[in-house]
Amino acid sequence: MDTGQPGQEFYRAYRLLKTDEFSSVFAFRRSLRGRFYTLYYRPNELDTARLGVTVAKKLVKRANGRNLVRRIVREVFRRQRECLPSCDLVIRLHAPTGTARRAELNMDVRQLLGRLPGNQERTDPGIFI
Repeated sequence: MDTGQPGQEFYRAYRLLKTDEFSSVFAFRRSLRGRFYTLYYRPNELDTARLGVTVAKKLVKRANGRNLVRRIVREVFRRQRECLPSCDLVIRLHAPTGTARRAELNMDVRQLLGRLPGNQERTDPGIFI
């Protein structure tokens, strides 16, 4: 996907794919909690941040809702990845989204990433999906 802006792609190298990668982040036991999401993080030896997203069927019953939640998280990460420290991140939905609007979900992810230790401040206000 070409965004027209260099450095804002979401390549496979920026994703956590294997169960072991997710497990190592959970085992590190560092987390930040927002209104809807919990952000688990673990420093990595790479030169960039990587992301994994989990959404339980218990919280969002329909697949299209779970996909929307994942899409919002990936989009915010994609836009802020260059400002993030070199960490493996797992963002897990912990509260039902029910009547939440996209802007609220977007803001929750942005705030969590902003609270990440070692994060560089970003002057761009971001995007609301």
